[in-house]
Amino acid sequence: MEMLACVDVDYRSDGSARTAAVLFEAWSDAQETKLLLHTTPQVAAYQPGAFYLRELPCLLPVLGPLANRLEVVVVDGYVTLDAAGQPGLGWHLFEALGRQVAVIGVGKTAFRGSPHALPVQRGNSQRPLFVTAAGMSALRAASLIEQMAGPHRFPSLLKRVDQACRASP
Repeated sequence: MEMLACVDVDYRSDGSARTAAVLFEAWSDAQETKLLLHTTPQVAAYQPGAFYLRELPCLLPVLGPLANRLEVVVVDGYVTLDAAGQPGLGWHLFEALGRQVAVIGVGKTAFRGSPHALPVQRGNSQRPLFVTAAGMSALRAASLIEQMAGPHRFPSLLKRVDQACRASP
């Protein structure tokens, strides 16, 4: 059975990072099927314009072993950074997973204006989420994010993965 996943990383003051992956089966699921956690003892320093160098090594130990069973991974951030297709974290993850797993990026804020990202309004929020994708059209990705469970702007499973990676080990 193919699975869907939401992932997030929390960077700790000791230089480590905690990655959470919430696995689920249908876009309308309100609860995860499984929660996976991984700690990376030492992460690279943040480099402006190269966030993927810091985050990708944290995501791959969790997602790599599942790649042949994953259909889509949702990341907190952008797949592409501009209309010209400058690669963001999501694109680098798509490449690292052998272009076999679609990646949807969900940005909470507009990045450089984000003219290429599709705005998605959820709940009663006046502020959109910004959706980009690799391995599927951005239009389909936006539709899937709209379908995700939760009454608020941010889908329930994206909130869940954020809380899971931030929780104390």
